[in-house]
Parts: sequence; structure tokens; C-alpha cells
Amino acid sequence: MRKLTASAAGLAALALALPAAPAASAETADSPPPDQILIDVLTVNGSGCSAGTAAVASASDNTAFTVTYSDYLAQTGGNSSPTDFRKNCQINLRVHVPQGFTYAIAGADYRGFAHLQPGATGMEQASYYHQGLSDTASVSHTIKGGYSDNWQFSDRTDVAELVYKPCGEERNFNINTELRVYRGSSDPAKTSFMAFDSADGSVKTTYHFAWKECPA
Repeated sequence: MRKLTASAAGLAALALALPAAPAASAETADSPPPDQILIDVLTVNGSGCSAGTAAVASASDNTAFTVTYSDYLAQTGGNSSPTDFRKNCQINLRVHVPQGFTYAIAGADYRGFAHLQPGATGMEQASYYHQGLSDTASVSHTIKGGYSDNWQFSDRTDVAELVYKPCGEERNFNINTELRVYRGSSDPAKTSFMAFDSADGSVKTTYHFAWKECPA
């Protein structure tokens, strides 16, 4: 990962524009199960997540899980190859849920770092879905250069549109993400890039659970 100095101003301005996570209603969402969930990573494929560069971990309170990338970067300009402008990653997970519960994904927080020359543009796009159920609509976010800072985007799903894994069924969970960087009118000799990690490598993508008790 390239080391660049990032001012806090750009991130603060971007964070102010993000939608707040909706509060879960007692009528629409249940508390997380008391027993710890387990997540198995079945497959990881894509130009943005070669073997050993993506890790998944669940929160101790069962409210979320995180994906950490260590080499997920799209770039253009400079010495970049023609295919470097687009990187993608597909992760297939098996979420082991305590008996009597099921889950949906209520939202996701995507974070990373971007260094975009004036005239260049970076795009982040993501979707996720339970195996055999309808894919969520891909949501994309764009950053315009000049920009050199951390970035964050948050997507939230309305309670009425949450897609729960069917109770009692084993269905894998799939995550698809993509980064693109377009040179646009920027200087072709200068590199622009967008990454799913930060200058210090501490950034995680977070997926938030919504829980529901299954009928007895």
C-alpha cells in the first residue's frame, strides 16, 4: 500500500454527508443471539483479493462482521497497466447462526483511501445476497479528483426491504465489491488510485446484521 499523507478535512466533510444508520424498532428487529456466531470463508476470487489478502471476522456482540483487505487497489496513469483501472472481489461465506435465529444485512460501511489527480474519478460499487435469493441492487459511490484522503461510504437497507435467510436452511452469503479509477482529463504521467484499505492498513469494511427469531 502506498504511504500518502492524508488530511482529516476531506474525510470529515465526507462523513458529514453520510446517512446515519437507522435505529432498529423492537417491532421489526430482534436482539442478537446470545451464542457467538461463526463465519467460514469458502471462496475468495477476484483481481482485488488474491489468496491471503482478505480476512473476515465477526463482532463479539454478534451485531456485525468485518472484511479486511490488504491488497485491493485500482489505479490508472503513470506506469499502470491497462487492466489496473478495475479491481473486483467476490467472497462466499457460510454464516453459522445459533438455532432459532436468522439474519439479514441491514447495512454496510465501506472505507478506504484514494489519491486522485485533478480530472480523475474513482468509483466504489458493492452488492451482497443469500445464495438462491435475489441479489441486492448494486450501489455505487464516486469520488472526484483532486483528492488525497481516506474515504467512507455507508449503505443502509430499509427495514421493510430486509432479506432474511430462510429459517432452517443453509444458504451461503455472497459479497461482491468493485473499484474503478478513470484517468479522465488528468495528467497521464501521474498515477491515481483508489483502495479498500488505508495508508496504515487498519481500515475494515463492516456489514451490520439485523436479527430475527424463527418460529418455534
